[in-house]
Amino acid sequence: MTFPKISQSYTDPHRYPEGVAFLDAQYLKMRDAKVSVLDWGFLHSDATYDTVHVWDGAFFRLDLHLNRFFEGLAKLRMTIPFDRDEVTEILKNCVALSGHRKAYVEMICTRGGSPSFSRDPREATNRFMAFAVPYASVANADQMKRGLDVAISDVQRIPPKSVDPSIKNYHWLDLVRGLYDAYDKGAETALILDTNGNIAEGPGFNVFVVSEGALITPDFGVLPGITRRTVFDLCDRLDIGVSVGAVSTDALTGADEVFVTSTAGGIMPVRSVDAVQIGSGEPGPVTTQIKELYWKMHYHPEWTTPVAYPEGI
Repeated sequence: MTFPKISQSYTDPHRYPEGVAFLDAQYLKMRDAKVSVLDWGFLHSDATYDTVHVWDGAFFRLDLHLNRFFEGLAKLRMTIPFDRDEVTEILKNCVALSGHRKAYVEMICTRGGSPSFSRDPREATNRFMAFAVPYASVANADQMKRGLDVAISDVQRIPPKSVDPSIKNYHWLDLVRGLYDAYDKGAETALILDTNGNIAEGPGFNVFVVSEGALITPDFGVLPGITRRTVFDLCDRLDIGVSVGAVSTDALTGADEVFVTSTAGGIMPVRSVDAVQIGSGEPGPVTTQIKELYWKMHYHPEWTTPVAYPEGI
């Protein structure tokens, strides 16, 4: 019997964004950063991560992202060979070497794997990696200007007793199903429900409802997003009332304004939900006020961490 030869070289046909990754103690071009198919991060979604963006050469609220990442590691009983300062340096280096002044930066820890393909997570060697690629937003420029068209999916978010939503994770099948529901309805993105039938969150973003000048955002089964936290901080500066609580589908469609929040996009207005116009159908005054202060704070030293770029980049 003739057996096929094992390939000694391989040209990857896929295209990757321009950027720099850190993996196995070295900095690589994004196309060269590879993870084993036996890694539990791939096989079981056994991983945690965090994303932070760089705007005009400075990280925004990096400390909060690092806090959440290291808290997630502890909750998942993962360890990495780098402390907080060393991770900060790695992230800065990825951005500096990439040359991107506006970047989407991710730090990841997977469970890893074991040489014996053991099912015991205690035998796995955890693996840390990071990368910086060009900044991309949940909403494009046109959507930012006129507002997103959102649909509510009947898909339920994974209950918090199953997966702790405070640990940023890759359990996205419910969110992806919700997205396809939204696309089938002619919408641009989705919101899915919690196990009580109230609004939870969308694929990669939290949601806020504005009624009579005050804000409310869902409190159950959702990721406590950094941009969500930032909205609370901004409202404190603007003397705008904001709270957490149950948000029904009727409260959402009957709101004066609705917006969603994410590291990838910031404050993004919503113009319709299930084809029902929200308010005037244009970004409202409260949303606009918060959005303007949000971007203004990207130049405030209290919330930013500058990157030192090599000369000539």
